[in-house]
Amino acid sequence: MSSFVHLHVHSEYSLLDGAARIEDLVREAAALGMKSLALTDHGVMYGAVPFYKMCREHGIKPIIGCEAYMTSGSRKERGSRKDQPIYHLILLAKNETGYRNLMKLCSIGHLEGYHYKPRIDMEALAALHEGIVCLSACLGGEVPQHLLHGRPAEAKAAALRYKEIFGSDYYLELQDHGLPEQKRVNPQLIELSRETGIPLVVTNDVHYLTPADAEVQDVLICIGTGKTVDDEDRLKIPTSQLYLKSEEEMGRLFPHLPEALRNTADIAEKCSLELEFGRSILPEYRPLPEGMDAPSYLRDLCLAGLRERYEESERWTDPDKRGELDRRLNYELKVIESMGFSDYFLIVWDFIAYAHRQGIAVGPGRGSSAGSLVAYTLRITNVDPMKYNLLFERFLNPERVTMPDIDIDFSDERRDEVIDYVVNKYGREHVAQIITFGTMAARAAVRDVGRALNVPFGEVDRAAKLIPNHLGISITRAMKESPGLKEQYDTKPKVRELLDMAMKVEGMPRHASTHAAGVVISRDPLTDAVPLQEGSEKTALTQYSMENLESIGLLKMDFLGLRTLSIIERTMRWIAESEGEAPDFLKVPDDDPETYSMLGRGETTGVFQLESAGMRRVLKDLKPSGFEDIVSVNALYRPGPMEFIPKYIQAKHGLIQPEYPHPDLIPILGDTYGIIVYQEQIMQIASLMAGFSLGEADLLRRAVSKKKREVLDRERDHFVTGSLKQGYTEEEANRVYDMIVRFADYGFPRAHAAAYGVLAFQTAYLKAHYPVQFMASMLTAVMGSHRKVAEYVLESRRMNIDVLPPDVNESGSLFTPVTGSPANGQAGETGGPAPRTGKIRFGLAAIKKRRDAGGGKYRPNPQGQAV
Repeated sequence: MSSFVHLHVHSEYSLLDGAARIEDLVREAAALGMKSLALTDHGVMYGAVPFYKMCREHGIKPIIGCEAYMTSGSRKERGSRKDQPIYHLILLAKNETGYRNLMKLCSIGHLEGYHYKPRIDMEALAALHEGIVCLSACLGGEVPQHLLHGRPAEAKAAALRYKEIFGSDYYLELQDHGLPEQKRVNPQLIELSRETGIPLVVTNDVHYLTPADAEVQDVLICIGTGKTVDDEDRLKIPTSQLYLKSEEEMGRLFPHLPEALRNTADIAEKCSLELEFGRSILPEYRPLPEGMDAPSYLRDLCLAGLRERYEESERWTDPDKRGELDRRLNYELKVIESMGFSDYFLIVWDFIAYAHRQGIAVGPGRGSSAGSLVAYTLRITNVDPMKYNLLFERFLNPERVTMPDIDIDFSDERRDEVIDYVVNKYGREHVAQIITFGTMAARAAVRDVGRALNVPFGEVDRAAKLIPNHLGISITRAMKESPGLKEQYDTKPKVRELLDMAMKVEGMPRHASTHAAGVVISRDPLTDAVPLQEGSEKTALTQYSMENLESIGLLKMDFLGLRTLSIIERTMRWIAESEGEAPDFLKVPDDDPETYSMLGRGETTGVFQLESAGMRRVLKDLKPSGFEDIVSVNALYRPGPMEFIPKYIQAKHGLIQPEYPHPDLIPILGDTYGIIVYQEQIMQIASLMAGFSLGEADLLRRAVSKKKREVLDRERDHFVTGSLKQGYTEEEANRVYDMIVRFADYGFPRAHAAAYGVLAFQTAYLKAHYPVQFMASMLTAVMGSHRKVAEYVLESRRMNIDVLPPDVNESGSLFTPVTGSPANGQAGETGGPAPRTGKIRFGLAAIKKRRDAGGGKYRPNPQGQAV
């Protein structure tokens, strides 16, 4: 077993510099017999959580650290790099206090000190040094830089400043990668140690696993700097020694400094950080009304919302149905309170209420949250779970405590307003968006490496295009699927070199960006749990990706921007301007004949989720006649369940008789003609036949969908035993269970299908009744895509709507319905020419400039199409 510990280590999260993947790094350290290993990426802590987990998995003690950037002045000043040099400094967390301080320092560097690099300063270091071991770093450290440039007095003064802050936890760091500068500095560091009593420690500046991988790092640096390996003015590391060396190799480099070698193990002994995973760090709603806690306030809001939602319906006046409402609401509130999620619901209610007050379009729901009556009464969702028979346990299961997940759709043009509201309400230190990493996928890796290796563009382009355009495809798999690529690899040495190198960098993170929707809100300052950095917008960005945030217990909320909502919002505004008022979808019947007539003709271009060619064919055959058909077709039109669409259509039209495995299941499967379309149906079947609670039934659904033989057998016994107790025969129970297993993979969340069915119906209704405003809004939404503009112009003309060419006197920047033109009427009736139903004026922002071959001037397409 090794007693030497690597304390200066970079992974792939030292973006486009580190060439060691965390998994490979830890596995190699384990193979070398190492007991501990540090991670010290440049200025960031991106890889801390996966590194920690991987080390634990391989029996290695993880040491979380960072190679920080120190400024010689104040982090708040923005001087030149000459006036304010930036130095490197290794910081390692000894314990939880050190880990929190490390996260705070890392965040300060990005949020307060970013200037060329995320810089910290002595002030921050002095305030947040507790629980941290500090090493003087590589040649880029402040002490080595002074020594290298002949300033021994400044070097000594700097070392003593660090010693004053860190005491016995400060070390002078020695490295030997065969560089002449290190040969000059190392003796001076040893002498400085004798003078000051500051202990020495030996490290290797690990950036890759083996000497051969130095070439990979070289290519990554070229990709990051936009240079090629042939450029003379590029950054090049003049050594291949930055690899994960064994204890023996390190001992041969420093035979004269056994104590400095032993100090690595001593430092590892000092570091004993235990991270806790699986807990929940739930946010708190504020401010609460005086004298109320979160559960009681939530109950008051829900009771008021229940009355608003139902007081004019039969469910409110019928005693039995009213009792069902009250029981369901009380049950949900009890579960929510027992799980500790009352604050979470209040937070979501609050920012959605803000969106409603500001006139920002909010979606009817997304995912399983539409199954919650609490969410419906709070107007978080707009799909009645009682009317559409949606199950709360599919969203929150009291028998399997998991974090709630309410994803919210907002108008894509105004989503940021809602995020800003949350940031202002809870404070910037409590709210952040979530980081995501752009990785080098197969084609991108080939193109990036090709540029770096200076391979002729034609060869790079040919090789990249021979990689099939499949999601998640690797270069290795591409060579099996693409004979042309394999031939290029086998016959052209330059292409072989290109692909071999591309395979080595494939999948590595290339850059950091902002997750499209994820936001975290914390009770305590976020830097107690996660390091932050500047985002592309005003809100900070977590340095941990979504899956790692969930591991440490932070609750993610998705603020999604949905273009369909801005289309509906704009359409409704134009309708109100021309008609005096817009339709109220709470009062529009969901069995509107004109809407379903249009759907049955397959005229669904622009209709949410229903506009693909395949979907139009299905709708023509199906002839939907009610909202349930929209919900079902949304759930069925996916790979797998699509095979049941013909059976569904035939049964709907009476061409075949629906088949039910047992007559008792007709109330559950009747709407889908004997086919299990929804996950909730599996739960209802298990509840009815086997006597399961809906919580148990959800556990069964999840277990069966995994298709593991031992799990299937265990759950079969459970289901059959329960069914026998309910009075069913073993044969009936097995027949139904076989059906559940068959459909478990295909089942779709009914709550999500219903919620998105609402948007499908609304867009279809607007197209059928207000075609001019709707198509003008659709055209405006796709102005950035000239192909889609052309497609919707053609669709407008098919609907007998004139699309007038651009006019500098009449056009605005957007497509607009022409004032005074007939706006209503049924669009696109078949069986003869129909009168024009209105006009749309072409938007100036959609004009594509094109060069006139004769005069060399730019002019718009005079036809106003194919632009």
